[in-house]
Amino acid sequence: MKKFFSEFKAFALKGNVVDMAVGVIIGGAFGAIVTSLINDIIMPLLGLIIKVDFTSWGKVLSDNPENLSAAEAAEQGLSVLYYGKFISAIVYFILIALCIFIVIRALRKAEEKAKEAKKKDEPAPEPEKEPRLCPFCKQPVADDATRCPHCTSELPEA
Repeated sequence: MKKFFSEFKAFALKGNVVDMAVGVIIGGAFGAIVTSLINDIIMPLLGLIIKVDFTSWGKVLSDNPENLSAAEAAEQGLSVLYYGKFISAIVYFILIALCIFIVIRALRKAEEKAKEAKKKDEPAPEPEKEPRLCPFCKQPVADDATRCPHCTSELPEA
């Protein structure tokens, strides 16, 4: 049992696991912020623009002889299909995707700027020297060679 706990401790305290846990916690907090943004700011503004309570849109699926609204039918225990909540979930997804896109785009730009700054700090690489060619067979030979290893011709001084 002691070995099990020591292995679990080694696993749980690895950098990747801890980083992932921090990411999940921050992601949950970010999700709460986006949920509040949608439910408390965007949906009321959208409702104001279109003059309708967006999240109350629904269709009563049961028999509805009294012609009740979706909210009234739900209070009476009738089956209601809330497509307004579905639309709200789609808007929520699009906003989360937009936020993630903006964050990733900003990170990529910051990474590119860091790479550019690093390139400016590094000296330019020396251009590669043209290889010495044998004047007879046109094959590359070492700079200090006196004979061509391909055709065995004597080479002039370099």
